[in-house]
Amino acid sequence: MPSFVRPSWWPLPACVLLGAACGLGYGLLATPQYAATGYAVVTADKGVDPAAALGYAQSYGRLATSDATLAYAHGAAGESVRDLRAHVRSETSPDSPMIAVTGTSSDPDRAADIANAVTEAVVAGAGHVAEDTGVKLVEFSHALAPADPVSPSAALGTAVGASAGGLVGGLVLLVRPRPGRRGVTAQVPGPAQAGGALHTGERELVG
Repeated sequence: MPSFVRPSWWPLPACVLLGAACGLGYGLLATPQYAATGYAVVTADKGVDPAAALGYAQSYGRLATSDATLAYAHGAAGESVRDLRAHVRSETSPDSPMIAVTGTSSDPDRAADIANAVTEAVVAGAGHVAEDTGVKLVEFSHALAPADPVSPSAALGTAVGASAGGLVGGLVLLVRPRPGRRGVTAQVPGPAQAGGALHTGERELVG
């Protein structure tokens, strides 16, 4: 009976299946994470260049995750400063004086509390220097507890894992040695002197 011959491209489907299994396991076992976002906007006082609001929005966006702001907000957020730093981020746009503060947590209500506490802290800090800057930072909207998590679902985790496995399998096929090239030796031509002597002998015979 003919023996089974394993195809040379077997690492590719094997890596795809392994990656898909890992992605599915992560999507099923990972703790869901929720994200809630609150917004604040910078407004310029009368007689102040409106373009200044854009610059201050960028500055306040960076201050939202500073140690001073987090130290002020950690009590209302119910998190230590260290934990709060890992669960909050801020975003700004160069075209809008809006600041977005996002809190993340495995509890949707906690995610909203983090976002609101940090937003209120940076608004309060900006209020202390409003007379000097000529701009005000006001809370635009509260963060609400999200209904759906932002962590990868089982389907998305499977798709991402399969894609990563396919990439790894393709790299394995590229770097492994090819069987057809084993045992191949280069042919070395004979010494030129022997050929020269042969031609010399032929000339002498002819003469």
